[in-house]
Amino acid sequence: MSKIKKLTGSFRYTQWDPCLIVSQIVAMQSLLYLSLCIIIAIMQDLTASTRTLDHIFEYHEIQVRDNEGRSVIVAFVLNAILGAFALWTIVGRTKLCLDFSCTFYGIHLIMCWIYNGMFPTTFSWWVLNVACASIMCVAGEFLCLRTELQAIPLSNIGAKVDL
Repeated sequence: MSKIKKLTGSFRYTQWDPCLIVSQIVAMQSLLYLSLCIIIAIMQDLTASTRTLDHIFEYHEIQVRDNEGRSVIVAFVLNAILGAFALWTIVGRTKLCLDFSCTFYGIHLIMCWIYNGMFPTTFSWWVLNVACASIMCVAGEFLCLRTELQAIPLSNIGAKVDL
């Protein structure tokens, strides 16, 4: 029997690696919550309101009646755009963008549920989070797809290879 492994047509490492997946989820959650905190802090400085965790987890804070509520909405949308870049950087696979964006917003739903002590029921919270998840997923898929569709350069191949 030959000890040479059979070459497969796979471009990427395809073996299931739970440690990699969990570390990517933790990295995404940490990065997106950090960026959301920074954006909300900047927005709250612009609107001269107090900084509190309620702006991130309290679903009654999401409303368009005053500048404070509108700044929270803008912060979530900007964070979704930054989340697309995080998907592109951390995950880098078009196939996984939907999974990771839904995972982030699913964990955010659970965190809001725990923080408030009750399930989020406001229409504005659901619209904002579905819209932000859609923005993050579609923009992340676009960025990853652009990278995946780049041509593979063949100029660095040695002279011994006959194409």
